[in-house]
Amino acid sequence: MKRDLILAGVGGQGLLALTGVIGTAAVQRGLYLKQSEVHGMAQRGGGVQSHLRYSDQPVHSDLIPEGTADLILALEPMEALRYLPFLAPDGALVCSSAPVRNIPDYPDEQSLRAELEREAPLWMIDAAALAREAGTAQCANIVMLGAASRHLGLTAEELLGAVRAVFSPRGERIVETNITAFRLGVEAALQVG
Repeated sequence: MKRDLILAGVGGQGLLALTGVIGTAAVQRGLYLKQSEVHGMAQRGGGVQSHLRYSDQPVHSDLIPEGTADLILALEPMEALRYLPFLAPDGALVCSSAPVRNIPDYPDEQSLRAELEREAPLWMIDAAALAREAGTAQCANIVMLGAASRHLGLTAEELLGAVRAVFSPRGERIVETNITAFRLGVEAALQVG
């Protein structure tokens, strides 16, 4: 079992927490793990991305070559487009539909979606709305974890155990909100296809 993931978003979306949850699940299973992340101008809404690689065999590099990622998990559509060259021909793209308009000439949402659909199998989820339904806009990252869960090679139980491990220091209410967010993401992805 081997997975190479690119996670992409902008500062403040919880991308590094999301990476931590997936990494925790992989390590708890006993898999080898390598991770690399770029924070950029994250505190000012700039791009944040992470390469996450895990396998039952040793992983020798933390960077994923272009054209080989099994999954691009994007918390923002423009960031999904930015990292499409990394996606393998048989890879999947799971993306939040909620844009972060952090540049003056942000593209039209319909054009952006059409470009993403043209380039890869796309599961686009309204993570922002589902996060509010779960109880807080801050859990959109975990909504997206649920939406991408079938592509991760990890079980729902493993991922939920990692959610609990990562968020338990913040209290049981935060844990339960994130578990709800995860389940809403799973259901939304099933409805998309």
